[in-house]
Amino acid sequence: MSVRINDIAPDFTADSTAGKISFHDWIGDSYAIIFSHPRDFTPVCTTEFGAVAQLAGEFAKRNTKVMGVSVDSVEEHVKWKNDIAAVAGAPADFPIIDDTSLAVSKAFDMLPADYYLPGADRTPANTATVRAVYIIGPDKKIRLTMTYPMSVGRNFAEILRALDAVQATDGAPIATPANWLPGEDVIVALSLDDKAAEDKFGKLDVKLPYLRYAKAPK
Repeated sequence: MSVRINDIAPDFTADSTAGKISFHDWIGDSYAIIFSHPRDFTPVCTTEFGAVAQLAGEFAKRNTKVMGVSVDSVEEHVKWKNDIAAVAGAPADFPIIDDTSLAVSKAFDMLPADYYLPGADRTPANTATVRAVYIIGPDKKIRLTMTYPMSVGRNFAEILRALDAVQATDGAPIATPANWLPGEDVIVALSLDDKAAEDKFGKLDVKLPYLRYAKAPK
């Protein structure tokens, strides 16, 4: 069964590099990003975990916790973190959970349609598309999902931008246009007529009757 936007994120308990974690308790009142990888000591994944390590301060400013999922043991994760730090020039201080059983990957529907679970000799190709991103709100609901193939490294600047957009629009009658960046104008929801929109957001920039821009709320 797929995990869809507005679903409650699957809860789980798992061992991690930060000890045993109960996922919903770990999120607490924060936003959270969970991002997954097919195996430790693989090239693209190492650069991606490094990118997350470099952005630790940016996630903290946004009250967002990050968690990595990889289908290897905590012992292997701890060894791998040395490589990540060496490549990134920053420590990978976020938790990386042990998903050797693929229980979390299955709960979040991260696996390809033709996945299988071979023995200890499995390769990254066995779980090739376990490279997903989920942004989760403090209410534990899925806000955004992304899935990438093995060959395409994720753009974590875009993930950060998407997080900003999620937080800017969460519970507000606005949306963000294509290529939006924080501080730029937003789109007013059609649930507000022009007068209500102006009362709430000030002067509108009306491009079309259904496309009305306003200054982003502070």
